[in-house]
Amino acid sequence: MNSILPSKTYFFCGIGGSGMMPLALILQSKGHAIIGSDRAYDQGASPEKFNLLTSKGISLFPQDGSGLANADVLVVSGAIEDTVPDVAAAKAKGIAIKTRAEILSSLFNDAPCGISIAGTSGKSTVTGMVATIFDACKMDPTVMNGGMITNFDGNAACPAANMRVGQGKAFITETDESDGSIALYNPAIAALNNIALDHMPLDQLKTIFSAFLGRASRAVVVNMDDPHIPSLLKDCKALVISYGINAAEATLKAHNITYRPDGVDFTVQGQKVSLGVAGRHNVLNALAALGIAIAAGIDLNYAINGLERFTGIKRRLQVVGTQGGVTVIDDFGHNPDKIAATLETLKQFDGRLLVMFQAHGFAPLRLMGDEIVQSFARHLAPEDELIMPEVYYAGGTVDRSVTAKDVIAKAEEAGIKAKWFAERPQCAQYLKTAAKEGDRIVIMGARDDSLTDFAKALCA
Repeated sequence: MNSILPSKTYFFCGIGGSGMMPLALILQSKGHAIIGSDRAYDQGASPEKFNLLTSKGISLFPQDGSGLANADVLVVSGAIEDTVPDVAAAKAKGIAIKTRAEILSSLFNDAPCGISIAGTSGKSTVTGMVATIFDACKMDPTVMNGGMITNFDGNAACPAANMRVGQGKAFITETDESDGSIALYNPAIAALNNIALDHMPLDQLKTIFSAFLGRASRAVVVNMDDPHIPSLLKDCKALVISYGINAAEATLKAHNITYRPDGVDFTVQGQKVSLGVAGRHNVLNALAALGIAIAAGIDLNYAINGLERFTGIKRRLQVVGTQGGVTVIDDFGHNPDKIAATLETLKQFDGRLLVMFQAHGFAPLRLMGDEIVQSFARHLAPEDELIMPEVYYAGGTVDRSVTAKDVIAKAEEAGIKAKWFAERPQCAQYLKTAAKEGDRIVIMGARDDSLTDFAKALCA
């Protein structure tokens, strides 16, 4: 590790976050001291993750600036705001402040074979699939993922299910474009799943992703079914491995697709693949993972054997329980494409949908609120329902000019049976009253770890 100074004490502000916790544990595995804070810890929420951190010898402090006394570096997830007490304390003490992306990209760029998975949707799933393949092939990778890989539960090399500490050459990570930090990564193998409206306009995304693919030194793996991607390959100097379902020119093309409630079967280059995760989008995710494996020198047969061991990512169409004939599903869908992929998969099978969608921020809602409504309008049937509580607020300065109530009004105008509630407990009460035998309740949203607990409570 050349870019991270040795023997440092890193203080993670928001250490329980899906991107922060695995990075903290990877740094700890490399000999650094880790301490941290988290608002959820202060509130007594999600005790399992904080118990795991303390069991690893990581001291946790209130998020009030009091824990910075012995820190060399403060690590923050994104924007550095003085309103956060830990940030204010670090500045007052002259402590260096680094973003999560700066630390992660330094680790990644130092690896002999950095594998970066990017795109609007599917990053966590493809990363999980690739990690499972490499693990099955005894390649001992280091893995950093935003989602919990169910295969990694109980794995001795995985202190948490969204990470793996390995001694092999590969460092596999999903790479986020939303804050522009993707520009920090110099991958050997770069994968691009898709491009769609999410955190920024499409033209801006195309520029970012084109530069990302151009920095790959060994190979790029791209979805040729996405109409935006072919034009981004003109500056690529690396080998191009393409994939798709419809694209005639794809290197890896899926044929003979058969959908199951618990998975999907297809063939690629004459080889049968039987996935344990459902949906058309997961066929594309699987092709991406196989393309990455081939780029890394893994034989297709071995890659398929590893891929078929993949059991999923938590909060991706995850069934959390059934109560009174009603199935409760926990899902990460939060942008138009992810929402569409989830609903398309669910609508292949019977059962009315009662969807509680919690927007993950006011800014995303301003940017793509109309497109989110359109996605629900295209995929929900007249008998289905959309329920929204108010927007998840993660702190900091925000523009609240567009709210969940505004989105519900637009959903009603679009012909969706929709309801807004000021608080989530009101949503729970309504869902329990409205749900009938055979219905499926879907809890959708990102960033808020308590959504899973909310979903589980509906089954109690």
